[in-house]
Amino acid sequence: MDKLSPLAQSSLTAAQPFHGEMAASWEALGSGGPTLAALAAVCARAIVDPPVPDPALPLSREALAILFAARERGVIEVRGVRTAFEAPGRLLAVYVEEDGSRTVAFRSQERPEVTVRFLEGFCQLCRAGMILHHLQRDFTLSVAGFARARQVDRQDVAEELAEATEFGLHEREGD
Repeated sequence: MDKLSPLAQSSLTAAQPFHGEMAASWEALGSGGPTLAALAAVCARAIVDPPVPDPALPLSREALAILFAARERGVIEVRGVRTAFEAPGRLLAVYVEEDGSRTVAFRSQERPEVTVRFLEGFCQLCRAGMILHHLQRDFTLSVAGFARARQVDRQDVAEELAEATEFGLHEREGD
């Protein structure tokens, strides 16, 4: 096995106590706790040590689609559906409130890769300081996120937006 770089070793060492604590809680694991806590930590790190705003920062098309969908309200949830019968339905996915009555879910039951691509796009936005964590699975765009969202053209992310599932806020899947 290849030797880990000092940075990788340091990251691994820092993560071990955190993951050890989370792994002890089956409830936390069943609710996506470790991943949500990691996302919250990345967002907090961006608050403490803000990345230099870069309007030309290359973002994945999935990250740009999330920004576009969230451009009005900025409200985003990362959630899984614990009661889903099939595994792809239980994966953590990105949900964006487009307005007061519509939410889009960036997930696919038939193609789990879609769900994973958008979750990775969300992670990219967190690392770039464009997302703020609030409570549990609740996130919003940051000021930098809103600014970048206004720069995204619908046509540039039309294919990615077409992969989302849209439904009313009161028709959401159960937890």
